[in-house]
Amino acid sequence: MTDQGGGGPGGPGGPPNPADECNIKVVCRVRPLNAAEEKAGSKFVLKFPTDDSISIGGKVYVYDRVLKPNVTQEAVYETAAKPIVKDVLSGYNGTIFAYGQTSSGKTHTMEGVLGDEKVMGIIPRIVGDIFSYIYNMDENLEFHIKVSYFEIYLDKIRDLLDVTKTNLSVHEDKNRVPYVKGATERFVSSPEEVLEVIDEGKANRHVAVTNMNEHSSRSHSVFLINVKQENVETQKKLSGKLYLVDLAGSEKVSKTGAEGSVLDEAKNINKSLSALGNVIAALADGNIHVPYRDSKLTRMLQESLGGNARTTMVICCSPASYNEAETKTTLFFGQR
Repeated sequence: MTDQGGGGPGGPGGPPNPADECNIKVVCRVRPLNAAEEKAGSKFVLKFPTDDSISIGGKVYVYDRVLKPNVTQEAVYETAAKPIVKDVLSGYNGTIFAYGQTSSGKTHTMEGVLGDEKVMGIIPRIVGDIFSYIYNMDENLEFHIKVSYFEIYLDKIRDLLDVTKTNLSVHEDKNRVPYVKGATERFVSSPEEVLEVIDEGKANRHVAVTNMNEHSSRSHSVFLINVKQENVETQKKLSGKLYLVDLAGSEKVSKTGAEGSVLDEAKNINKSLSALGNVIAALADGNIHVPYRDSKLTRMLQESLGGNARTTMVICCSPASYNEAETKTTLFFGQR
């Protein structure tokens, strides 16, 4: 935490101190059957015994919340992301992940349709909230907001805002806080500017055509929002980082028709997803040793996963019988 001036969160009227409670939350979102699944005669194989549980093939999985297919994008945001925004503006760090097989609704959950009030996803809503908070703040507060955008492909970090930077490394600053060395940082002063940066980065993303989804992205994407604020009267400074992570699809290799380089992609994806699972499981269990160094992804996110950061994992599931094996894998990952 980078609060250099006392006070801050946890004080009267402030947001809760994330250190006071379990700070890893898992929300499971189920999308409706899509047109292709209905056409193929796929059955809806999930049941919802309670608001926080889901069952498939007789086995029940329990999470912090289960969001059924009819839930709105706004409700997803309120449940999964809104509390984290408050923390970041109070000088804490946060991370929101979307996890699940390709075409399970991850990108719909994280981005939705940019610019459409009803169906926009978590990222544009967060951006809107951050700026409306700033516009309503005390005029003694000065804000500086920087964004960066990366993808991790074959365990290499690539800068999505400067495609010449293809193998960035994770270093530590003098306070032993990990950061991506040489990454492009853009100062932004409005929600529109942030969305322009997202569009630019998306155009540079590494996309390979697989049988699952023609636009399926074979890399993890990480969008970082860094909020610094200073009170010009008291010189009190606060800084909070928010990582928004769209994890690569976790589907079975046989189903994607993957071979050659695409097979290497799948192996790398599975390796970094299991490293992430191990880190989150260690944090949830309160282990002393947390294996952050096992992948670039967990190393980059170290400061925003451990300590008094708040983390939400949104696991996205297809309800179709055709995807039953992958959905079980996703549900198991979330349960860990």
